Amino acid sequence: MAGTGAPDPCLKDIALDFFVESLQVIPGLLATAVILGLLMGTASGVLLSVFVLMPRLQKKDEDSRRLLENRNTEVKGPLCESGSETRGKKLRTQISKEHMFLEEDDPSSNSGIAAFAKKAKVIYPINQKFRPLADGASNPSLNENHKQTPLPNQVVQASTSSLESLSQVDKEDCSSSTTMRSIASDEKFYERTFVKVTCFPEVLTCDNFDVKFCLYNLCLNGLLRLDRELIQEKHVMFVQILRIQLADLLLKKKIDGESYHHILSAQEADLEELEKQFHSRMPSTEVSGVYSSEYQTLEDIERKNKEFYEHTMHNLEAFWKQLDKAHQLLVDQSRCTSSEVMNLMMNLTEQMIQAERLLHESQDMQALGFQEKIISWEHMTKVTDSLKSQIQQESEYRLNAVSETLQQLTTKKKITTRQKEQRLTELLKAFWEEVALFNSTCFQQTKDLILKLLAQRGRRIETLIQVQKDEQVHFLNEVQQTSSPIDFLRDYHELLEKQREMCCNLEEEEDCKTAGAVADLCKELHTSSSQVFEKLVKELFLQTLPAITNMSVDEYEHLKQEMGISLALELEKAEDQRIKSLKIFQELLLHDKQFWAAEYSLSAVLQNHLCEKYEKVIQGVLIRFSGLSEDSTKYVLHSHRLLMQSVLRTLAQRNFAMATLTQMKMSRKKSVLQELREQYVLEKSTSCCKDAHQWQLQQEMESHILEEERRLEEEMQLARSEFQQQLLTELQEVLQLLQQRMEHWIGQALVQHAQQEAARGMTEQDNREFKERLIDTTEESVYVTSNSINRLVHSYYQELDLSLETYEQEKLKRLKHFQEKAEGLRRKQEMVDHLSDEKVDRCTTTKTLGAGQRMFLQQKRLLDQFCIHEQIRLDSLKEKKSMLHHLEAQLEGQLKEAEQNFISELATLARVHLPESKQPTSKTAQSDQNLKTRRKNSEPWETVGPSDLKWTS
Repeated sequence: MAGTGAPDPCLKDIALDFFVESLQVIPGLLATAVILGLLMGTASGVLLSVFVLMPRLQKKDEDSRRLLENRNTEVKGPLCESGSETRGKKLRTQISKEHMFLEEDDPSSNSGIAAFAKKAKVIYPINQKFRPLADGASNPSLNENHKQTPLPNQVVQASTSSLESLSQVDKEDCSSSTTMRSIASDEKFYERTFVKVTCFPEVLTCDNFDVKFCLYNLCLNGLLRLDRELIQEKHVMFVQILRIQLADLLLKKKIDGESYHHILSAQEADLEELEKQFHSRMPSTEVSGVYSSEYQTLEDIERKNKEFYEHTMHNLEAFWKQLDKAHQLLVDQSRCTSSEVMNLMMNLTEQMIQAERLLHESQDMQALGFQEKIISWEHMTKVTDSLKSQIQQESEYRLNAVSETLQQLTTKKKITTRQKEQRLTELLKAFWEEVALFNSTCFQQTKDLILKLLAQRGRRIETLIQVQKDEQVHFLNEVQQTSSPIDFLRDYHELLEKQREMCCNLEEEEDCKTAGAVADLCKELHTSSSQVFEKLVKELFLQTLPAITNMSVDEYEHLKQEMGISLALELEKAEDQRIKSLKIFQELLLHDKQFWAAEYSLSAVLQNHLCEKYEKVIQGVLIRFSGLSEDSTKYVLHSHRLLMQSVLRTLAQRNFAMATLTQMKMSRKKSVLQELREQYVLEKSTSCCKDAHQWQLQQEMESHILEEERRLEEEMQLARSEFQQQLLTELQEVLQLLQQRMEHWIGQALVQHAQQEAARGMTEQDNREFKERLIDTTEESVYVTSNSINRLVHSYYQELDLSLETYEQEKLKRLKHFQEKAEGLRRKQEMVDHLSDEKVDRCTTTKTLGAGQRMFLQQKRLLDQFCIHEQIRLDSLKEKKSMLHHLEAQLEGQLKEAEQNFISELATLARVHLPESKQPTSKTAQSDQNLKTRRKNSEPWETVGPSDLKWTS
């Protein structure tokens, strides 16, 4: 410290000494340092790999896996180890997506970048051809055509997964933001266009969600076509029955040949004109203006059915007027009395009532046949769709298998993660192109195949229709010699029913043939695409990977064989699931039968109620008009039944059409929930190992499905009630029209009754004047003696006594017969009641019933027996009344005939000329004809001839 320059050498020496000492090697310390360094390096590496590298590698691995996963396909893992966690995630995803699809109200809220970011779950690799644009919009080419085939990890067909189909892209705006509520809303759904189809094979090329809609539309078109056929059949029946009736008059010389041909030609011409007018109105119901002829909306279909119903009612009203015209022609151009004309019209009306019943039964059977067809069509469509979706599933399974194998190679450090992702991206692109090629090829070849088969189908149906037309013409030419309208109705209706059955069988055969051909085509194309997949995988393992790794080709061949074994098991499971899914779908379809059964029962109850109610109303109205004759009353009742049968058949057709429209309106929601239920049942049946969390998720899913089904049922009931309200409004209009027609016919009957009363009054006046002249002439005549008068009077009284005695004997005989018959019915009913009592007693003894229940059963049994006995008594009294009226009519005719014979003989004796209307031959013939008419009918007709002549000396 003495000077300032001294420390430099000292410090330098110290530093130098320290440097030199540090370079000396001490073996003990060196070993310790090496061990500590290794431990610290290992710990740092572990921490770095755990907290930095492993998350990144795991994220890359998950990205590559997500690249291969399909949003619509559920990849099955080990059921007992990792299946529970996987299914739990899936069920949460399904519930959230399905809830989003069912509960969203504003589709526009999901538009833009935010919605795209939420819904776009696809990870696009580096070399992928299509990417989302910067503004969030997707590839423009995907919006140009909604049938553009998407990536394998996107939706190919809605039927591949019903759980994911809840976010199906809407066909109208091509936006995934379309929800079920926007579809179900009236404005959106009514404006949506659907492909117009004319037969089932065309449905095989439709969108999956439109299948139900198109099938129900086919059902409606078939129902309208059936209604036109039944109308034409009714017109032919009417003309032929009228021909048979006129031929009978022609044989009896009540009408000449010219009038016979004139009446028939007039009726045939009017009915042909009526059919032309009916068919001319049909083109106006087609869609025109806004939409192309290839598409239609639900509003168009409803309007078409509404207009068709209105045209049918106009046609029905015009046919009723034809009955009036036929009646008037018979009155004007025949030599029949008013009673004979009315008798002929009554027979014609009775036969037309029977014809309407046959047509109604045929319509009900065909409607049930349409319902069976819909179920069969849906099943065939589901089968073809499942075959088309197989290639999508196979591509996913193959990509997953390749991904797992490459992951094993990555774990063994045979290839890098980037190499794995690059190979997967290349394979994904190749698979995507093959799937797109399969879809486009399948669609085009299916379309071409269907067009080819439709041409053959059209030729076969056209040939069959021509043969059936010739058969109908031949039958109608031969039936002109038939004299029984009942036989004609039965034979002609059986012929047409047989022809309809042949047409249905041919169409069903062609439908199955087309569906089978499309299925074979799908299998063939699927085999071809599978070979392409196999070739791509083989090229990857035997050419690409050996070139970038140090593994041999034999080792890759072994890996490929192991992958093929696991892939075969997965594909076998997928095929089993496809078959099981079809069975579940078929079971769900059977539930639709309950809806149609309920509709049929409701329609039958409504028809019976209308028949009973309005027939009682008409009977009450006619009873108040006591002046009407029994023949007029009977004719009005028959006319009412004919009109009611026609109206009920039309309303039944309308009710079935409205029920179908309800199903069409709810078809989309039903399709979504049906696939959701189908996938849930399938998932539940394949889950063998469940933990508490998975079981809870499945319970939540089931309750959610039940809740949505309940909502759908409520909405369907609401829609059905709207259609039923419309049906009731139309029913009121029809009943008003029916009331007007009945008022018209009752008015005609009253006018005819007034004319007959006026004619009867004039006849009675003429009879009184003639009797007075005859009495004066007889008193002054020299040809009349007391003995001759006494002889005539004695003969007249003998004839009266004979008629009265015959009447009393016949009356006693008939009453005795009725008494024996009633006694037999009473004994038979007592035996039935006794057996019923024993059966009820056995039931009550075998079952432990309380005193109240036994008393209720006893009361019910007594009330039923009382009703049966009262009905038997009522029928017996009606039959007895009809018999007494018949005997009284016979007695009245015999008394009038005896009186007329007495007057004729007295006039001959007094040399008094009888008027032409009083000629004995004419009068006797008329009396015989009246007597035959009375005997022919079960109830007597009131005679409108002159009143009784009283002889006063």
